Amino acid sequence: MSADERTRPRRKEQQPALSRPAIVAAAIRLLDAEGIEALSMRRLGTGMGAAATSLYRHVAGKDELIGLVVDEVHGELEVPGATGPAEWRDAVSRSGHSLRAMALRHPWLASVLGQVGPAHLGPNLTRTAERMLALFRTAGFPAAEADPAMKAVLSYVVGASTGEAAQLSLLARSGRSEQERPQGPHRAGERVAQEGRDPRKLREETFDYGLQRVLDGLEMRLSLG
Repeated sequence: MSADERTRPRRKEQQPALSRPAIVAAAIRLLDAEGIEALSMRRLGTGMGAAATSLYRHVAGKDELIGLVVDEVHGELEVPGATGPAEWRDAVSRSGHSLRAMALRHPWLASVLGQVGPAHLGPNLTRTAERMLALFRTAGFPAAEADPAMKAVLSYVVGASTGEAAQLSLLARSGRSEQERPQGPHRAGERVAQEGRDPRKLREETFDYGLQRVLDGLEMRLSLG
């Protein structure tokens, strides 16, 4: 090392470039891998190679961060449009399946939805809610019933998806595959019928059965006028 190099002041190690989108993306990766219990500003900063205080320059705190990650993953949700009453059911059904897929990709989502207040409703969440509500209005539900009808579908989808995600997480922690999962006290005929079936396909069919029965009820309500 030369004399110039020895006397030259050392530069501080540069902090990684931080931005709100980068922080949100890192938070989603942490949540997907380890769940909501693992999320803290300190833990997130450590994973990004930055001090937690640096994150606060871009995000006010954990509450705002949760609102941001929830809105970000809602950008994955597909809500098709419906041009007339005949198309509403198929569009809502497809939206429900898209929401289920999103919930299974991000098992922590259902546990934090209740924490997102009006102040943290982002553009993706607002857009998807408005598009969903428009489907029920197109179906012909009265103004006072469109929102409750939408919430009835969302309640089923979120509830069913949460239970499904919890079962899959439990299996993952146990190291077992779905084929090895105990099926419970099914009747013999049901066990035989399900032998050799793809567990993923069975889960999808079970979910869709419940969703279609909810839509049957709403369709009946429409027919009553």
